[in-house]
Amino acid sequence: MSAPAEPASRFTIPRIETERLVLRGHTVADLDDSHSLWSDPEIVRYIGGRVATREEVWARVQRYVGHWALSGFGFWMVRDRATDAFIGEVGIADFQRTLDLSFNGAAEAGWVISPSAQGKGYALEAMRTVLAWAARHPAVQRRTVCMIEVGNEPSVRVATKLGYREHARTTYKGDPVVVYERTND
Repeated sequence: MSAPAEPASRFTIPRIETERLVLRGHTVADLDDSHSLWSDPEIVRYIGGRVATREEVWARVQRYVGHWALSGFGFWMVRDRATDAFIGEVGIADFQRTLDLSFNGAAEAGWVISPSAQGKGYALEAMRTVLAWAARHPAVQRRTVCMIEVGNEPSVRVATKLGYREHARTTYKGDPVVVYERTND
């Protein structure tokens, strides 16, 4: 019988504040907000196209927390600093995607903003903060990528403002996507 794998080391998900936002680790109490996000047809329109069940969102939240434990980086819950209202989820991750294209070890940036918070610059504010954090973090390579489904123009605008440039076009789970890349400052 082999020895059991060592448990993940203790880790802390950094809490980061911007002028308007708080980025912090997910908690059990965030499940309802995450579920409202991922079960919204407009949100998933360009992210796989299928709404998620509560069970699937719970697995997503667990994956987010586990990502921090295993990789030293991951996704944050984003809340309004003044009101604690739910804004969305942002971060960087290594999702080990099955693609015909390799990210060559680059972390993948992502952002999903609640419909009530869209169009207010929150994605840009949060992701600028995430990328600045990533540039100082030794577990994250200098190069990051993001993958955006064709037709998701609001996300393309955010990516462009963040300094991402088109790298390649491919498909992911049958949907056409564009992979963008940038070098962290």
